[in-house]
Amino acid sequence: MSASALAAKIAGHIRAEGPISVGAYMAMALHDPAHGYYARHEPIGRSGDFVTAPEISQIFGELIGLWCADLWLRMGSPDPVILVELGPGRGALLGDFLRAAESVPDFRAALRLYLVEASPVLRAAQRQALVAAQPRFVDGIDAVPEGPLLLVANEFLDALPVRQLIRGPVDWAELHVALDAENRLTLAAGAATPMVTALVPPELRDSPPGTVVEVCPAAAAWVGAVAERVARRQGAGLFVDYGYYPRKSGATLTALRRHRPVELFDDPGTADLSAHVDFAAVMEAAWAAGAAIHGPVPQGRFLTALGAEARLAALCRRALPPQRARLESGLSRLIDPAGMGTLFKALALVSPGLPAPAGF
Repeated sequence: MSASALAAKIAGHIRAEGPISVGAYMAMALHDPAHGYYARHEPIGRSGDFVTAPEISQIFGELIGLWCADLWLRMGSPDPVILVELGPGRGALLGDFLRAAESVPDFRAALRLYLVEASPVLRAAQRQALVAAQPRFVDGIDAVPEGPLLLVANEFLDALPVRQLIRGPVDWAELHVALDAENRLTLAAGAATPMVTALVPPELRDSPPGTVVEVCPAAAAWVGAVAERVARRQGAGLFVDYGYYPRKSGATLTALRRHRPVELFDDPGTADLSAHVDFAAVMEAAWAAGAAIHGPVPQGRFLTALGAEARLAALCRRALPPQRARLESGLSRLIDPAGMGTLFKALALVSPGLPAPAGF
C-alpha cells in the first residue's frame, strides 16, 4: 500500500458523493478497514506516535486500581463486578490496575474484565498482556452484561470524531473536507444556516465571525450511555482525558506522527488524529442520563489526592538510582501543571446515592 492510498480513496469518495464532514474524515483516517491508522499501527510508545499516562508511570494504573477498589467497598463489595476499559491501549493501565488490586484479594477475585477496542492491532496486544485476566472483547457498552459496573476510559474521548463549525456574518456553517483545484484535500465551509447554528452551544453562538467551534456528538453519546447504565444499575465510570472546562471556542484537532504534529491532510492513515474534550458537553450528557457527576478536576490534583507521592516514595525506597530517576520524572510529568497535570482532567460518573469517590 502506498502512503497516499487512503488519500486517494477519500478523494474518490468526495468526487462521487461531495464534501464530507471533518468527523467523517477522522473516522475514515483512523478506522478504514484496509488503510486506517488503527487498522495497521501500534500507535503507543516511543516507537509509535504518542504515549499515554500508563506508559509514562506505573503509578497511574495502580492508583486507578485502588480508586476502583475503594469505590467497590463503598458499593457493598458486589461479587461479581464488571470491570470495563474503553480503549485499553496496549493493556498497560489494566496490568498495573490488576497488580494493585491484588492488595484487596476479594476485589480482585470479583472482577470480570471486558474491553472495548476497535483496533485489531491493539486487541492482539491486549489479549497477550492481559491473558491471565481472561478479558472479553465487546464493541460497546450495550454489549456489556448487566450487573454492578466499574468503567475506566483514559484518553478515549479525544479520539472520537469531531465536527467543526465556523461563524459566518449571521449564522454558522460546517467546515467540510473537500478537494481544491488541484484535487488535494482541503477544508471548505458549507452553507451558513440556522440548522447549523443550532448545533453550537448557546453560550458560544454570538462569537465573532470566523470563530471555529468543535462539537463531538460521539463523546456525548458514549458518556451518556455510561451514565444511563450507572444511573440504572450500581456503578461508576472514570474518564481521564485532555480538554477544557468551561466551554471555549477554537480548533483543537491535531494530527500527530512520531510524537510531532503534522498537517491534518498529510498522508491520512499514517498519523493519529485527536481533539480536546469539551468536558461541559459530556457532563450535560451525563446529567441528562441521570448520573451523579464529580469533577472535572485536574489530573495532577486527582493523582496527588489518591496518594501518588506516597506511592512514589515507596517505590523509590526499593529502586536503584536510574530506576528512581525514571519513577520521579514519570510522575512529575503526570502531575506537573506545566506537563499533563492541568491540561488532563478526571471526571467521575456514579450512581445516585453513592458517596463522592476518592480524589473528588
